[in-house]
Amino acid sequence: MTRSSGRRPRTRTARGASRVGERFEVEVGPVGHGGFCVARHEGRAVFVRHALPGERVVVAVTEGTEGDRFWRADAVEVLEPSEHRVEPPCPYAGPDACGGCDLQHVAVPHQRELKATVVAEQLRRLAGLDVEVVVEPVPGDTPVGSGLGWRTRQRYARLPAAQGGGPAMRKHRSHDLVPVDQCLLEAPDPSPHVVRGMSFAVAADGFWQVHPGAPEVLVDAVLAVLEPRAGESVLDLYAGVGLFARFLAEAVGDPGLVTMVEGDRTASAYSLDNVAGATALAGDVGTVLSGLPTTPVDLVVLDPPREGAKRAVVEQVVGRAPRAVAYVACDPAALARDVAIFAEHGYGLVSLRAFDLFPMTHHVECVALLTPRAG
Repeated sequence: MTRSSGRRPRTRTARGASRVGERFEVEVGPVGHGGFCVARHEGRAVFVRHALPGERVVVAVTEGTEGDRFWRADAVEVLEPSEHRVEPPCPYAGPDACGGCDLQHVAVPHQRELKATVVAEQLRRLAGLDVEVVVEPVPGDTPVGSGLGWRTRQRYARLPAAQGGGPAMRKHRSHDLVPVDQCLLEAPDPSPHVVRGMSFAVAADGFWQVHPGAPEVLVDAVLAVLEPRAGESVLDLYAGVGLFARFLAEAVGDPGLVTMVEGDRTASAYSLDNVAGATALAGDVGTVLSGLPTTPVDLVVLDPPREGAKRAVVEQVVGRAPRAVAYVACDPAALARDVAIFAEHGYGLVSLRAFDLFPMTHHVECVALLTPRAG
């Protein structure tokens, strides 16, 4: 998964008496961005987990007070199920249980359809674009097609010693622990850090895509949209350990034409091992760019954390007039906001591919191509 900002949900100020625990029936509306569907109760929006569009369910409020604009809730009883509903394969999935998975109650092919709907809606709402989105499966789950056994790096919480100290997972938006034997998303083998036959040096606790098929799929997608040519200059932002930069350096024929910028100093140091001869700059991407000359560059790769690149970085990218920008995004809302900023500066969205790198969760990875509009 693309690097997260690490932020926890903001604590909301109570606006009246708590409605937590209250139950009522709702008809479930469209899927929302964040692993829930939207329903309405007495005019108020209710964000419902463990439900599907079109279902009629009984929900239990998990967050909400009298004065809130919306409440959060779990579907605790399904009165009219969707044809796409399945029995969750994991015994720890469901209301008041492990919060790691959002979609275990949904057939895997329909999970991708829901994610495609979310990506398209975010681009429509935040960027004013109507884009047809198809979320593509990625090989690497175990058993094949199950949506399980793909997470090559897994961290468990631990129960207190008084409760046996065993492995646990946290409930959704909570520090409360759920004892587990094993997460079914965990892959049987660790990641080999090998892409297209090339090995990458990565710190033991460093960032690397957790889905075994992700690195190669993303490299292929980025190279396909950028179509790098010999002699072109490359700026790889949020470069990590140099995954994209390594293959772009090979494509342009000279690593000296590639500059990598990465906020994590350890990852930046490893990128020099992985892309010998390239330039690696460590530090906040916006700050580093602002200290560099605005020399034109041919190609840019953006692979920001969950909050996106944001205006300061986008404007410094377009200020270098690249002929093509490949934007790798793990959050469709952040992608859409940044696409809108690119549009302000004459760059349009040319293509978008979406990949199901995180089955059973609401997360989805996109690779977008932005180029200067004619005129």
